[in-house]
Amino acid sequence: MTNSQHKNAPANLDYLDLSPARLARGSVKLPGSKSISNRTLLLAALAQGSTDIRDLLASDDTHVMLSALQKLGIHWQQQGESQDFIVQGANGTWPVHQADLFMGNAGTAIRPLTAALAVIGGDYTLHGIARMHERPIGDLVDALNAVGAQIEYTGTLGFPPLHIRRGHMHAQRMQVRGNVSSQFLTALLMAAPLMTQHSPVVIDVIGELISRPYIEITLNLMRRFGVEVVRDDWRSFTIDKGQHYRSPGVIHVEGDASSASYFLAAGAIAGGPVRVEGVGRQSIQGDVRFVEALEQMGAQITMGDNWIEASSNGPLKAIDADFNHIPDAAMTIAVAALYADGKSTLRNIGSWRVKETDRIAAMATELRKLGALVEETADTLSVTPPAQLQAATIDTYDDHRMAMCFSLASLDGAMRRGTRVRINDPHCVAKTYPDYFAAFARIASNDL
Repeated sequence: MTNSQHKNAPANLDYLDLSPARLARGSVKLPGSKSISNRTLLLAALAQGSTDIRDLLASDDTHVMLSALQKLGIHWQQQGESQDFIVQGANGTWPVHQADLFMGNAGTAIRPLTAALAVIGGDYTLHGIARMHERPIGDLVDALNAVGAQIEYTGTLGFPPLHIRRGHMHAQRMQVRGNVSSQFLTALLMAAPLMTQHSPVVIDVIGELISRPYIEITLNLMRRFGVEVVRDDWRSFTIDKGQHYRSPGVIHVEGDASSASYFLAAGAIAGGPVRVEGVGRQSIQGDVRFVEALEQMGAQITMGDNWIEASSNGPLKAIDADFNHIPDAAMTIAVAALYADGKSTLRNIGSWRVKETDRIAAMATELRKLGALVEETADTLSVTPPAQLQAATIDTYDDHRMAMCFSLASLDGAMRRGTRVRINDPHCVAKTYPDYFAAFARIASNDL
């Protein structure tokens, strides 16, 4: 099956064949941000009043959050066939005090929800697919249990599944490690206003805080829902007493900046211009800084308030940079490095190890199939491109970003390196972007 044929492909394909494409050109309207969508859903559920959420992402991960909220007694309604939802907030409580919640493999759902459930109290079990039970949650559970929560592991210590019972919270000062996942801090921040009736809550970060732009998203959205957080550099966060979430009325979900990276890289590799709509200069997402890495590699970038455009300036230049701030979008750079003029090194990406799969190991394995020379350490990946990419069958590890970023290897680019690529399990992109391959087919072509 070729790029052009994919538009009508059934959703349950075991694999998808992408033929080499000489050019990437066109415009893509991005789906909503996963990070913003799931945070907004939880904040709307906890808020006082009704929230009209516009352009919510349609994906497996948001479905997980919507289903969990429904089981907890939160009333929400989809507006016709649109991606607009009205959520009736429960003003800091859960209408249902006992529930069994399936969380799939959605880290943006299980981690903040765990904190909110533990603080409000009840009798809840949380579990997911096998990979979710391999993704750490111990730092978050330790932080909550230390201030009176009652969270137990029902499987392996430090990992889901979890059993949450009503505790006796006495949180005035909490602490959490920052070097495994920023989602642990996000979870505590979002739950903190539920604990500030009588005193402020201070959250201290132990060690380095990774993925800081995702904390910026959290703080921005909390502010939209009426809660201010005072930040002391990245070491501690204070939520003053008496604050509670209030609906902003209407809130729009930005396009997903991580998803934008694939199309922008396509433009940088194979001519362009490729424009993404729904994210731009006004974005609250740190992943828009992906374009800085593309510019370092020689791409031409232009931006508006709500759009970004990328074009090729010839062969890409090799890059050696720290990608701690944009770990998800950095995967796209690893594949773009196949089109560079030398060895590229991605540094400080240790968080890849605990994502949907061990992304450092998975990327190294699949890049080698294409002929690249790859070196990996605990938190770095180096890619030296071959003179010509080898046709390859790419395994995706049930990881949406593996499937999406390796589609780029089918592009010829200035060095005419593109090859035939088979993507196994292509429907794993449903986690964040069910229509990704149809959108990619619309910009990748052989027309001059």
